[in-house]
Amino acid sequence: MRKSSMNEKVTFRVFRGEPDEDGDPFGELVDYTVDLDEGMVVLDVIHRIQAEHAPDLSCRWNCKAGKCGSCSAEVNGKPRLMCMTRMDDILDETPKDQPILVKPMQAFPLTKDLVTDTSWAYETDKKISPINGPEVPDWTFYQQEADRLQEFRSCIECMLCVNTCHVMREHKMFEEFAGPRFFVRLASLEMHPLDTENRIPEIKEDFGIGYCNITRCCTEVCPAGIQITDNAIIPLKERVVTDYYDPILNPIGTMKELASGVFSVVTEKFGRKSDPGNLTMAKDALANEKDRMAEASKIERERTERARQRNRSK
Repeated sequence: MRKSSMNEKVTFRVFRGEPDEDGDPFGELVDYTVDLDEGMVVLDVIHRIQAEHAPDLSCRWNCKAGKCGSCSAEVNGKPRLMCMTRMDDILDETPKDQPILVKPMQAFPLTKDLVTDTSWAYETDKKISPINGPEVPDWTFYQQEADRLQEFRSCIECMLCVNTCHVMREHKMFEEFAGPRFFVRLASLEMHPLDTENRIPEIKEDFGIGYCNITRCCTEVCPAGIQITDNAIIPLKERVVTDYYDPILNPIGTMKELASGVFSVVTEKFGRKSDPGNLTMAKDALANEKDRMAEASKIERERTERARQRNRSK
């Protein structure tokens, strides 16, 4: 790893701009060259740019310790927390004599410069039914159940996972899709051992979990290290499949869902409903999905068993 030295210069190419009359982002990339001190993070450099070159540069931040999730941005094209991104690492990945590119999150509406409007998150949060457990406050459950939920509680709501999600970033489906951050919250509620609320219909219909195609890009950018895909989204998908597509538990509902869901999607995309080739493609897609779900279920069972073994050994 390259170590920054005293009095070394670094150039940041920072987006400066505001929304135009139509609300679209409008601005330019401006280069700033400042001194780089040992041990600096990206946010330190932004603050130095504000102090020495551009006092009107807008940047949201609060704790500078990776706990508030405020200073989210895109550094060299990757969503990151600026306060947790060390300059030594950035210098390693940046080609020599090239500026370091810093832009706001691209999935959200621009407010100004590096600040984006994430009010959508607050509105989505209100749509989720809160925990519904026993009225007696002295809840008791196993340690491995608490461990499973604790991972989800480490979310700092930085929205980096939402910013990198193609459903949000490319297709702007904010009304139809809850996004990875809120699937984490839904998983923390659905997997609580004493919660009695049934959110599966909302997860399927209102929050659109079917739009997620398991690219794992959200997991890769999570600064808290939450396994969003494996531990939150896939288990929720499994519950949706169990409730709506299991031919043993719900044979009538399964046939209705297949008729209106998988078959119609394929036929609408590839041609007439009377085309037998479409039905074959739909059946193949369903079989592949079942195989993937079975593998995910196996992994989940193995993970649970390991947690139980660790608990017994304590």
